[in-house]
Formats: sequence, structure tokens, C-alpha cells
Amino acid sequence: MPKHLTSGLPRLSRTHKLSVAGVATAGAAALVFSIVPGAGADQGTSQATAVENVKPVAFSAVDTAAKTQQATITQQANNSAAKGKAEAAAKKAAAEKAAKAKAAAAAKAKAEKARAAKAAASRSQVRTAIPAAAPKPAAKPVAKPAAKVYPDNLDGWIRESLDIMAKKGIPGSYEGIHRNIMRESSGNPMAINNWDINAINGTPSKGLLQVIQPTFNTYHVDGTSWNLYDPVANITAACNYAADRYGSMDNVNSAY
Repeated sequence: MPKHLTSGLPRLSRTHKLSVAGVATAGAAALVFSIVPGAGADQGTSQATAVENVKPVAFSAVDTAAKTQQATITQQANNSAAKGKAEAAAKKAAAEKAAKAKAAAAAKAKAEKARAAKAAASRSQVRTAIPAAAPKPAAKPVAKPAAKVYPDNLDGWIRESLDIMAKKGIPGSYEGIHRNIMRESSGNPMAINNWDINAINGTPSKGLLQVIQPTFNTYHVDGTSWNLYDPVANITAACNYAADRYGSMDNVNSAY
């Protein structure tokens, strides 16, 4: 058969070709056997008649086998095409499903992000609405009272001594101290007695209230100078001695 007549037909496999050839061979053999001359003239007539009857049957079988084969091939092609179409449809459906799932996931993520941003903005507004507590003012340092300043004279010496005596619990008054100072030294802090019994014994009386060194050392008050001639130290030690011996400097009216 010319090539251009077979280009549109499905190609036969080797098995199909062998089947068609077998059917054709069987038909041809039957045809040959039916036309072989017999021993007599009657046989020839009978055989001729038989040939006329057999020939259509043989070619009818070949044609039927070919049609059956063709139908089988066509069915297989249709099945293959249907299978390919089904697979393509399944792939398309799977791709569409995956795309929808991806789009849904993206939409969900976007929505979650929007909700988070909205919540953060809400919290920020709440923090802005509630004013922060005002910082407590720093505690001011407690100022230490300024040291009291006393004038460097008899009045200042007496007043400074009275403040120290008050802290130490030593009794005495301004009048009693001033009165005894004026009698003993006339207010001279460097006064010294070089003629009385104390001087004769080698321990002369010194300072505003004429105190000897052993008495000063014994009745010295902490916080004052150890110099016997220091006015405040001299007054405070003398008042401490007078409080111990007479109850107070106020009770002293003569040499003591």
C-alpha cells in the first residue's frame, strides 16, 4: 500500500502483523487446495464449484480479522488518549489546589500580621494615654547647722564654755562665771600668781580662773584645749572642779 495511504492509520505491532499474515496464508492455502485438479473430469467440475463457494469465505475471514485488529488498535489508542487526558486533568487540578492553598496561607499570614500591627498600635495608645508617674524629687541634703561663732573676748569665752558645759552636764551660770573671773584675774587669760602658797609649792595658779596645772589636768573637759592658758579650756575645767567640790561655780565667792 502506498505510504500516503497508510500515514493516517495506527501502526501495527509485530504480533499484530504476524496474526494478519497467518490469516491471509490460511485463506490462500484453502484457495489453492480447492483449485487443484482431481483425477477425473467430474472432480474438476465439483472442485470448480467448490472454489466458487470457498473463495468468498476465505477472504471474509481475513477481512473480519483485520477489522477486529483495527478495532483493538483503535480502542487502545482511545484508552491511551483518555488516560493521558485524565492524568493531565489530575495534574492541573493538583496544581490549582496547591495554588489555592498557597494563596490561602499568604492571606492568613497577611491577616495575622495586620492583627499583630493593630494590637501593637493599641498597646502603644494605652501607654501614651496613661501618663508615667512623675519622678520623685531628689531628697535635699540636710544642711548641717553652721558652727556657732563666738567673739574672741571675755563674753565670747564665757558663752562658748557654757555651751560645752551644757552638753557635758556641768552646772553654772554666766553671772557666776563672770563674777569669779573678775575677782581672780580681772579677765586676763594670761594672768599668773607667783606669790601664793601654790606658787611657793611650785604650781602657780594661772589663767582666767587661776587654776593650777594638776587640777586642770584632773578636771579637763574633752573637746577643749589642753593648754592651761586657753580661755575656754580654763573656764570649763575650773567650773567642772567647782561643780565637783561646791556644787557649782555659782556657789564660789572667794578663793577656792
